[in-house]
Amino acid sequence: MNEDMCKIFEMMWEDFPDTLGNDGNYQFKNEDIYSKYCDSNCDNCRTDLDKINAACFVLFKIFFEDSESFMKNAKCNMNIAQYIIIWLSYILSLKENNNISNLKDFYDLYINSNDKYNDKITGVKDYTSYKDLIDKNNYFLSMNMKIVSKFYTSFKSLCSMYNEIEGNKSNSTKCLEEAKNFVDEYEKHNENYDINKDSLYSQILSTLLTDYNNFKSYFVEKCSHCRDISAFPVIKTTSSLSIASKLIPVLLMFAIPIFLGIAYKYSLFGFDKRVQRQTLRKKYK
Repeated sequence: MNEDMCKIFEMMWEDFPDTLGNDGNYQFKNEDIYSKYCDSNCDNCRTDLDKINAACFVLFKIFFEDSESFMKNAKCNMNIAQYIIIWLSYILSLKENNNISNLKDFYDLYINSNDKYNDKITGVKDYTSYKDLIDKNNYFLSMNMKIVSKFYTSFKSLCSMYNEIEGNKSNSTKCLEEAKNFVDEYEKHNENYDINKDSLYSQILSTLLTDYNNFKSYFVEKCSHCRDISAFPVIKTTSSLSIASKLIPVLLMFAIPIFLGIAYKYSLFGFDKRVQRQTLRKKYK
């Protein structure tokens, strides 16, 4: 995880709000969705599920399009695919969707027979397409959507910390508030036997823990008046989780090294201009 990844998800949250309206329906921003995610073709996004699938595909395309996206970087191994699945699981879990009761149903309906997911990933030997990446890592077929969605609040809190410190580098208050929220949610997961007994979900916990600890170093680097991370709450981990986090570089089936310089990919969907506008608005407030 890093600031570039969280900027992309922040814009995804703008277009695909993660709460339902008073009528119990999604509050998607259809005009933006049609132009950015659906190739300006309404036929590609007739239903809410069509729109969710379009967003899922765009995320895979931004992060995994070519060899540069897979380039190993010594500073950061971001488990982007895990976070895409967490986002997808949470959005799907907000309301009942016809024919979709688990991630396998979504896979069968939207990925297995969708030519877009067979688009080639250039310059990468291990994966020939997005579908090949998904299939080889078993993201959809082995994970329970209801359990995965429980990690969403922790993931969003962590991303909010990155976005907050990026937008206000002289004030740490909001970051510390988000850190407390993150730790509270994390420790709930850590005490949940049903999650900890399954190594797949333990790996997600380990990823969140690693990214939280990495953020504290990033915080000291970016916050102009912040040189002490002692104010951040410490996470108490189980012995099994501590062992798992140490083994992650070798065993983690989801870990995909991502090159930090992915910011240029925003331009694929007009994200770069939106970031610039947001930055300018904050600068002149």
